[in-house]
Amino acid sequence: MNGAHEVEVVVIGAGQAGLSSAYHLRRTGFEPDRDFVVLDHSPGPGGAWQFRWPSLTYGKVHGMHSLPGMELTEADAGRPSAEVIREYFDRYERAFDLRVRRPVDVRAVREGQDGRLRVETSDGVWSTRGLINATGTWDRPFWPRYPGQETFGGRQLHTARYAGPEEFAGLRVVVVGGGASGTQHLLELAPYAAETTWVTRRPPVFREGPFDQEAGRAAVALVEERVRRGLPPRSVVAVTGLPLTDAVRQGLADGVLDRRPMFDRITPDGVAWNDGRHVDADVILWATGFRAALDHLTPLRLREPGGGIRLEGTRAAADPRVHLVGYGPSASTIGANRAGRAAVRDIGRLMAEGRQVAA
Repeated sequence: MNGAHEVEVVVIGAGQAGLSSAYHLRRTGFEPDRDFVVLDHSPGPGGAWQFRWPSLTYGKVHGMHSLPGMELTEADAGRPSAEVIREYFDRYERAFDLRVRRPVDVRAVREGQDGRLRVETSDGVWSTRGLINATGTWDRPFWPRYPGQETFGGRQLHTARYAGPEEFAGLRVVVVGGGASGTQHLLELAPYAAETTWVTRRPPVFREGPFDQEAGRAAVALVEERVRRGLPPRSVVAVTGLPLTDAVRQGLADGVLDRRPMFDRITPDGVAWNDGRHVDADVILWATGFRAALDHLTPLRLREPGGGIRLEGTRAAADPRVHLVGYGPSASTIGANRAGRAAVRDIGRLMAEGRQVAA
C-alpha cells in the first residue's frame, strides 16, 4: 500500500468520543496497533479539557459523564477541570491499553486503494477499512466578523484563549455570546473588571427546573433532525437553554447578566449601535462557540448542500466507511459514549460483510 500502515479502523481524536470508541473496539476483539489505531494531535491525555481555563473547576462542569467501563469518582470539585479530566483520561488509556499515538496531526483523509481509506498524518500514512472521526470542535473557534473589527485598538480574544479573570483586572470588557461560556466568563470577570458589557444576537433563554431524561431526549432529537437533513448541527445547549443556577440568579440580580442586543460595528475604542449608543472597551471577549473540526475530511466530499454532513446514526450517508462520533447529537459526554458503541457495532457489520464478499 505504498508504505502505508494497514489497520482495520483508524480513530481520529482521543477525547471522550474517541476513547469511548476505542474502548468498544477493544471489547469487540480489535487489538490496538494490529487492528486499530487511535491518533490524537494533543500533547497529552485529556482531549479538549486539558486546554480549559484554570478557574473552570470540576464543580462548575455540568453533565460530565464517565467513560464506559471506568467511573470518575471522588473528584475534588474545587480542582481545575483540566487537571481532573486529564488525570482520569490518562488512567483510562492505561487501564484499557488503548495505546494512543500523540502528538499526531491528521492532515487529510482520501480515497485509497482496494476500497480502503488513506489517512495522511504528520507521522506517516495509514490505510484503513473504517474510520471513526472524533475530532470535536475545540480546534475551530468561531469568530464572527463585524464592520470595523480590524480598527479596534484593544485586545480581542476567543474563549479558546481565555486563561482566567485575573488578566482583565481594571479593564472594560465586552463579552459576546449567550451560551454557557459567556455567562461563566461574565460571572468570573465582574469582581475584577472595571466594567463588563454583555451582548448577544438573541435574548438568552434560561431554563428553570430539573433537566430530566425526557427533556434531554427531546433536545437531542432536535439536534439530530438537523444532522439528518445535512445541516450544520446546533449545540444541545442552544436547544435546551441555560440552566438557572444560584450563581446565574445572583448575576441577574446584581446586573452582571444584563444583556444588550448585538452591536452593529466595532470602533477603535469600543463597540457601537446604529441608534447612537456606544460602549468604551479595552477588551472584546468572543464567547461565540466552535464549529466541528472536519477540514481533514474535505477530500471525501461528505458535506451536503446545506453545509453539514448527513448522518444515518453515526455513519456518513455519503460514505459508510466513515463514522462521526461526538458530532451533532452525540456531542454531549453521554452521547459520545453511546455513539462510540453504535459506531463500533456498525463497523463490525461492515467488516463482516466485506469478508463475506471476499469469500
